[in-house]
Amino acid sequence: MSALSHPRDHAVQSMFDRIAGRYDLLNRIISFRLDTRWRRRAIRSLLAVKNPLIVDLGTGTGDLAFDAAKIAGGGARVIGLDFSMEMLRLAERKRLRAERGPVTSFVQASALDVPLKGEIFDGVMTGFVLRNVSDLPRFFTEALRLLKPGGRFVALDMYLPSRGWFRSLYGIYFFRLMPIIGGLLSDDRKAYRYLSDSVRRFYSPQAVAELIERAGFVEVETEHFLRGAVCLHAAAKPKT
Repeated sequence: MSALSHPRDHAVQSMFDRIAGRYDLLNRIISFRLDTRWRRRAIRSLLAVKNPLIVDLGTGTGDLAFDAAKIAGGGARVIGLDFSMEMLRLAERKRLRAERGPVTSFVQASALDVPLKGEIFDGVMTGFVLRNVSDLPRFFTEALRLLKPGGRFVALDMYLPSRGWFRSLYGIYFFRLMPIIGGLLSDDRKAYRYLSDSVRRFYSPQAVAELIERAGFVEVETEHFLRGAVCLHAAAKPKT
């Protein structure tokens, strides 16, 4: 069975193709530009060896991959993978326009069925992708397969804050205002309604950490930002 045979996967792929052109701008606006800081924190949690080989699952327009290449230095090699061809076209334009470091290639494929050899990567990373995956256990199993023994995995994503005044404020902004802002800037309010709803329906950070551990990872840790609205999961593949 193809990893894109699930109807939801096709719908999500089509949605990201539609909004690709304004995706970076909307990310900056929606996160108040904090997404850049969070990505860099994720990358620093990933890097454990010199000259690493890294794969970015769900690379989108390549921001996380480009940042990883820059932070890791000239000896690094980064591969960005995404199932949205429009996102990858924008990523490739960025690479050609700015000569953005040692990102060796972009690959169009599903993160549930990665056409790359296993146990060759020092790091596997993903940013704001988990909520869009139809089969998270399979996603984490695939990430584990790609890693060398001792390799590192990081996943950055958005969550619903657990309680308090910030949860109420966040709800007003994220569930009411964000679809309107996204619709005005991208002419696709439905897509940004989906993105906000995906946070509402998603697992808790604790549940995601448990799924990562069940997949076979060790040293699973979760770091919270913005009162739990964003979390960074970090883990490692066992050395033996």
